Order: sequence, then structure tokens, then C-alpha cells
Amino acid sequence: MDKLASGYGLIEGPVWDPRRGLIFSDVPNGGVYCLDRSGRVETVVEHRRGIGGIALHKDGGLIVSGRNVAYKGPAARETVVLLDRDEQLGIVGFNDLTTDTRGRIYVGSLCSSPFDPAQRGSPKPGWLHVIDTDGSSRRLADNILLTNGLGFSPDGARLYHSDSRANIVGVYDVRPDGSVGPRGTLARVDEGIPDGLAVSEDGAVWVAAARGGAVVVFEPDGRERERIRCPLPMVTSVCFGGDDMRDLYVVTGAEGAGSPDAGSIFRLRVAVAGLPVPPALVKLP
Repeated sequence: MDKLASGYGLIEGPVWDPRRGLIFSDVPNGGVYCLDRSGRVETVVEHRRGIGGIALHKDGGLIVSGRNVAYKGPAARETVVLLDRDEQLGIVGFNDLTTDTRGRIYVGSLCSSPFDPAQRGSPKPGWLHVIDTDGSSRRLADNILLTNGLGFSPDGARLYHSDSRANIVGVYDVRPDGSVGPRGTLARVDEGIPDGLAVSEDGAVWVAAARGGAVVVFEPDGRERERIRCPLPMVTSVCFGGDDMRDLYVVTGAEGAGSPDAGSIFRLRVAVAGLPVPPALVKLP
């Protein structure tokens, strides 16, 4: 792996923008950044902390998670909240997200903070949500202990979903209306915990093994194909990029690296191309 950038606390939400390069966040320190093709890093969104998921929007700008799911960008003067916290349900925020080919946004909610030591022993499960293109939202599935990576199969018929506290990569059958069937288990990560994920064009699921120092590649039937070792233990997420989508970007946190700003971005060439993640088409109020 080639190290492209370093100096971050916990990098999350990587998404490839063909125009600009790799978009990513720093969860504890705040901000969204872009690593361009020349290796230069620039700030895209200032300050906002807790962003675990990012998607492009068709009108320019970004969909970001955190204390809510929101749009930030040139199509609106202010931040546009698309899905907010819910005190009645106990939702305190949102983590990773993805989009389908219709432009809907799929995102997992948090009902307890993964950064609060007092809540780690008895986590409150959250939900899987979808934000439809008209801006309305629905809860699709429940009992997700710690929602993380999301990604669709090449035909869009299956949705993969990491549940880090359950230590599984879950899988749902997706219905035409965007709803999902009961959650099954694609695979378990036996070294580290499943975090962010990406899907390649052959249907394999590439899963970041946080605290496991690796990216684990699972076949569509759940068999382990390959384990790619990373120089740092806290592998938080992955995404595909480059002109041919064969650059695998691996992002990490500083935990276990001996320095609070050791979070880094790595890149390696792989044999199979990744699936591009479609832009969100959700209507902005």
C-alpha cells in the first residue's frame, strides 16, 4: 500500500468524486476534505464533527451524516437537514450511509454513542432508514447494535450492512419500493470488527476490519476470498476510485498507532474494479 496522506484522528466516509478525487471526513477533529489526484488536500466542509458517512448529490455538494443527515453545498445557502435526531425514539445521530441507483439514501441510526464508555456495555440498538427522492423517510429495519458500512450488490437486489457490535456483515433482500426483507448474515469477521465496506463489480464485499489491521474480501456467498493487511490496525473504511475504479482506498484511525494524529489514507491497485456509488437524487427543500 502507498500512504497518500496522514495527520488525522479517525478518517471515515470515503467516497470517490470523479471530478475532484477522494472525499473523506475526520470524525473527532471535524471537517470534510478532498485528496485530489496530485496529492493535495483541501477542506470541503469546515468544523462539523462526527461524520461517518458521505455521498455525492446530483446538484453538487454532499450528503453527510453525524448529528443528522444533511446536505451541504452550492444548491442551498444553509445546511439542509434531511433526517434529524428523534428524542422519542432515542436516536442521537447517524453513521455510515450509501445510495441506490434511484438516488435514495440508506443510512443507519445510533441510539447510543460509540464514543461514550458508559454506553458501551449496554448499547441501545438503532435502525436502518431510507430517505426517498421526494425527501420523505422510512424506518426499514431495527435491532442494529452499531450501524456501520452499507453497500449494494451489482444488481441492486441485496444490501450489505455492517453491524460492528454484532460482529457481522448483514444482508437484506431489497424490494422494488426500496424496502428490505429480514436481515440475514453474509459473514462474520473473526479478527477485528466489521466497519465500512465497498462492493466490486464481481459482487465481492470488501470490509474494513477495525482493530484487525486488514481489509477482508468476501465472496457473494460469504466465503472469505482474501485478507489484505494494512500498516495500521484501525482500518475504518474502504472505497474504490480512479479512472478505472481499480484503486482501492483504505482509510484508518489513529487508535493503536501510538499517536493521536496517525490516521492515514492508503491506496493500492486491485485486480477487479469497484462499483461506483450513485449520487443522491433526494429533492432539496
